[in-house]
Amino acid sequence: MVERRYDHLGVPLGKPLEEAAIQEFAANFRGELVRPEDDRYDNARAVFNGMIDRRPALIARCTGVVDVVAAVNFARENELVVAVRGGGHSVPGYGTCDGGLVIDLSPMKGVWVDPEARSARAQAGLTWGEFDRETQHFGLATTGGRVTHTGIAGQTLGSGSGWLERKYGLTCDNLISSEVVTASGEVLKASEEENEDLFWGLRGGGGNFGVVTSFEYRLHPVGPIVLGGMLLYPFSKAKELLHFWRDYLEEAPDELGTAPGVFTAPPAPFVPEHMRGQLVAALIICYAGSVDEAEEVVRPFKEFGPPEVDLVQPMPYTVVQTLIDPANPPGRRNYWKAENMNHLPDEAIDTLVEQAAGTTSSFSVVLLEPKGRAISRVGEEETAIGGRDAAHSLYAFSIWENPAEDDVHIAWARDFMEAMGPYTAPGISPNFTSDQGKQKVKDFFAHNGKYERLVALKNEYDPTNLFRLNQNIKPTAQREVTS
Repeated sequence: MVERRYDHLGVPLGKPLEEAAIQEFAANFRGELVRPEDDRYDNARAVFNGMIDRRPALIARCTGVVDVVAAVNFARENELVVAVRGGGHSVPGYGTCDGGLVIDLSPMKGVWVDPEARSARAQAGLTWGEFDRETQHFGLATTGGRVTHTGIAGQTLGSGSGWLERKYGLTCDNLISSEVVTASGEVLKASEEENEDLFWGLRGGGGNFGVVTSFEYRLHPVGPIVLGGMLLYPFSKAKELLHFWRDYLEEAPDELGTAPGVFTAPPAPFVPEHMRGQLVAALIICYAGSVDEAEEVVRPFKEFGPPEVDLVQPMPYTVVQTLIDPANPPGRRNYWKAENMNHLPDEAIDTLVEQAAGTTSSFSVVLLEPKGRAISRVGEEETAIGGRDAAHSLYAFSIWENPAEDDVHIAWARDFMEAMGPYTAPGISPNFTSDQGKQKVKDFFAHNGKYERLVALKNEYDPTNLFRLNQNIKPTAQREVTS
């Protein structure tokens, strides 16, 4: 009797790979195949979150669409678990797997900018830093990740939050079209004119419906120089800062991208000696408009307090996009909790600051982002993503290095969000939380009233749930088997 193997989600791994099948696949694959015995295997399987340590049977590093088609067909025919990797930033580790096939898109980094049409087509292996470098040559940008080594693919499919969102909407709101390889190996274009049902599902439905090999985005005039940077205040000013920020944001222009946070000040040259290693309140700013206008809009934040550190100044937009990078190096252990908030009453601010004071790691961060404006101007039914009426998104990023401390730091993030529970609302994108699973995903989409529509799409494009390492929408057949 052959012992049945399961992946980390408890899903059967299928039959072991036969060498003859691998050789046949390799003969029709132009990219690189990485196997467990190869020297480069450990680097190839590593992902952003240091907690994730999985060992795929094979990693297929694709060079183009035909490679992706070959990899999908190979996985389907050999009944393999499939992980699709873009930037490798998925905190639950969806970009890798145990015993299956990783379809690695990271070598696919082509990008073509049309400055006249204000659009760009980008392959799925790009990171936001790479994408911004190309579009900023023309003084153009779209809403993108706040960490430059985040992949464009996973973020776009899961919604897409960034500094420009109150002015230009979420990343998925700026998606014009996508090229998709379905579970059957078919290559489709999805847009408002072609396969519009699939296009609807791709904007918030995650990687459930196929491997997206390229994205076409709408671009906007941003930069290349914007007013941006960070203000630091003593932690004792945190409550006062949040009150001021909340009230000021109600009248501030859409162009003002900003986020207050609480974290431990690093031992960096720009941090005064007495603040190093201490909790601080911070405000990150990116203004998507003229620098002269921005100076006047941002002035009240500089006069409030005033801040002990003022790093807000004219700088390249590409530099603003790197501001959070030092706090997010690949390889640290990450556990994230996130929720939307429809209101930010005084009591919520009090609780937030009190809970942040109990952080258990000097790497952990509490962040609050304003929503609304361009996000809420998109109709709730226009995309699969929901939560468009939220006023804020709240994040507890628990980050640490020692595996022996996992339980302590995970408990802090959970306790933080539990304490904030009376003030939170359903609807946060599953992209931003470590707690996954069918109930979490179903609750998210059921709240939006879109779950059954997404199931219908899954039935059409992936009826056997080949693409299940994601915020998974189970097809009807599999739901019936496992219910």
